[in-house]
Amino acid sequence: MAYTRKDVSTLTRTERRRFVNALLEIKRRGEYDEFVRTHIEYYVSDGEDGLRTAHMAPSFLPWHRRFLLDLEDALRRVDSSVTVPYWDWTKDRTTTSAPWTADLLGGTGRRSDHRVTTGPFAYGEGNWTLKVNVTDTEYLTRDLGRAADPLKLPARSDLEGALDDPVYDASPWDSTVRKGFRNKLEGWGTGRGSVSWRNHNRVHRWVGGAMVGGASVNDPVFWLHHAFVDLQWSRWQARHRGARYLPAEPPGRGSAQRGRVVARHERLPPWDVTPDALEDVDRIYRYA
Repeated sequence: MAYTRKDVSTLTRTERRRFVNALLEIKRRGEYDEFVRTHIEYYVSDGEDGLRTAHMAPSFLPWHRRFLLDLEDALRRVDSSVTVPYWDWTKDRTTTSAPWTADLLGGTGRRSDHRVTTGPFAYGEGNWTLKVNVTDTEYLTRDLGRAADPLKLPARSDLEGALDDPVYDASPWDSTVRKGFRNKLEGWGTGRGSVSWRNHNRVHRWVGGAMVGGASVNDPVFWLHHAFVDLQWSRWQARHRGARYLPAEPPGRGSAQRGRVVARHERLPPWDVTPDALEDVDRIYRYA
């Protein structure tokens, strides 16, 4: 029977507590840090050699869908009532609304070093030390909205610009492509700095701190953000009936992307699963 992922702003006090407790428990067991390691390993840019699966590639969406399912499985082994909630950043847009409350993820970091000092994931609580990181920082950091150089979250119209595109992805299947739903949602735009950050990417930058870069999983908001991104894939599928993951076949000989992106029926590392198998998840979960 399919379970339901809810809007984080609608969670009851008990649901919030159970979600937080399950996260803290898998962190205590050492399971959570494995997720951080995996994301760092597969955070490969299109400027690097080799296969790209997690970012800057068509498999951005199925890769994170499977990643979310693995995290959710770990949480549900602790508490079977728990599912990953989603954060609708087109609706809850302030630094004090859900999920930034003391009983959920806590708030922004202090001005001096961006260290989070409120909520259950604050370093001072003793339950959330960063053990896997791209820096030597042991405490969770955030800079919600970038106080020194303000940045706004994407709006509903920004999402619509992605959802309206009827094609999933297009050649050259990387961060430079201007057509296709995938990159419009992932958010690699033109220009430099904040003007180039769209949708998914802009949210990572808006949160700041640990959410910028390959170790972004260190901030639990990563999962709420990607659950909302995953919801957009479901909405895009409903809007464009029959549209499928692309490329359907691997890029041909002579293509710079040959061996660098995953086609619809190819294995999606690190799992033994294909993008095709992850296009329909209604039997597993649904969104409220």
